[in-house]
Amino acid sequence: MFEGQPKGLFALALANTGERFGYYTMLAVFALFLRANYGLSAGMAGTIYSAFLMFVYFFPLIGGMMADKFGFGRMVTTGIIIMFVGYLLLSVPLGGDSLALIVMLGALLLIGFGTGLFKGNLQVMVGDLYNDPRYKDKRDSGFSIFYMAINIGALFAPTAAIKIKEYAETSLGYSSNDAYHFSFAVACASLVVSIAIYYIFRNTFRHTEGGAKKDAKVAETAPVEELSKDETKQRIIALCLVFAVVIFFWMAFHQNGLSLTYFADEFTAQSANGIQAMCFDVWNLVAIIFIVYALFSLFQSKTTKGRLISVAVIAAAACVLFLQHDPDGSISISAPIFQQFNPFYVVALTPVSMAIFASLAAKGKEPSAPRKIAYGMIVAAIAYALMAFASFGLPMPQTEMGPDGNPVAVHVADVTPNLLIAVYLVLTFGELLLSPMGISFVSKVAPPKYKGMMMGGWFVATAIGNQLVVVGGLLWGAVPLWVCWSVFLGVCLVAAIFMFAMMKRLEKVC
Repeated sequence: MFEGQPKGLFALALANTGERFGYYTMLAVFALFLRANYGLSAGMAGTIYSAFLMFVYFFPLIGGMMADKFGFGRMVTTGIIIMFVGYLLLSVPLGGDSLALIVMLGALLLIGFGTGLFKGNLQVMVGDLYNDPRYKDKRDSGFSIFYMAINIGALFAPTAAIKIKEYAETSLGYSSNDAYHFSFAVACASLVVSIAIYYIFRNTFRHTEGGAKKDAKVAETAPVEELSKDETKQRIIALCLVFAVVIFFWMAFHQNGLSLTYFADEFTAQSANGIQAMCFDVWNLVAIIFIVYALFSLFQSKTTKGRLISVAVIAAAACVLFLQHDPDGSISISAPIFQQFNPFYVVALTPVSMAIFASLAAKGKEPSAPRKIAYGMIVAAIAYALMAFASFGLPMPQTEMGPDGNPVAVHVADVTPNLLIAVYLVLTFGELLLSPMGISFVSKVAPPKYKGMMMGGWFVATAIGNQLVVVGGLLWGAVPLWVCWSVFLGVCLVAAIFMFAMMKRLEKVC
């Protein structure tokens, strides 16, 4: 899995892991923070939430255009600095008045712009590692590894957000609303780690940073692919068709931080026991990940020593799970913790996904990247079909006035947590088919002169999808729950049908 990859991949992946950990720590509690701290309705909180996600994924277009001119490395560093300032402002507890709201919105704008300079350009640098003929056949697997690293950061984020908030409340004596800001402060620390990793290992990827001088030096030793105007046009059209489809995936997928979190907060049982309770401890999930990777190592290892190490790791992880199991134990469940399951599944299933596609490739049957994206849309539709089916008969969301005069969501049902655990599993299958393959497709197909802009285009599509996330907030409490989920089911199916209709054109440029 990790063999034959360029060294720069691991450095860039780890740098991104630090940044993503901070981002998802903040995002895990953000929607609930908006409602609790400012007394916003579900729809208004959803509007701010989706607008923020939109800016986070729109600004990479501007960041990509700037990087095409000034260099990718320079924009990555500048982006981290700007993000740090934004998270720092968000970390200051200013209360819930108008001034605090304005400062919060300003902080979100800085975070969005900084992420735009950082995120897309870092991924272009990853793609450029595979321009070397030695690594050209490793591009898809490289992006799968890179995507897995992102989710390692995201895996620990919900637990970090909840624990630091609880610590601020119980040990430091902060109010529930002010304690949220400590979760946001985690992002500041993670960015320091991220930039440190970037510069410590910079020599492994310096040649991908771009800039006029570096591009000229690379041009002296490496030929630049020349495309005709017609071929350039075909590639850009194919990319735009993919962008149009993924809009609707992200519209549905990123309900995990909005309507699916509302569902976890208001309709899902707030306690678990036995084996189910173990699923909510991130360290148990880490133990399972170790078992998965050790099993792959066991069957792939070429030496007795390697196999023995794999068996030892499996045994140690199994012991951890056994000692953690308490059949009579019960734990309370906080809504944001459900967001740890998606990154857990990504990290645990990435080697499985790579093994399946490697086996298909060996037989000459591996689906093309566009076909994988279309399958991903169908899988996402299945996830919302599960939500719609499980929501028949559930009451409408309800609110009541809190002691401060602001509306407060009411817990009205105790649906088994297994529903959301299963739905996140299905959504993750869709994500693994669509997201890393889509990024790889863009880095491969984008005309050389427009790499930064085209990667930015991928993020603009994501931005539009994230803006449409607001639909979940607007539907929440306005229609029966099964209707809300059926909307996302429908758009995913329509997008999949469109993708299959355009498949010949898309596969032509692969």
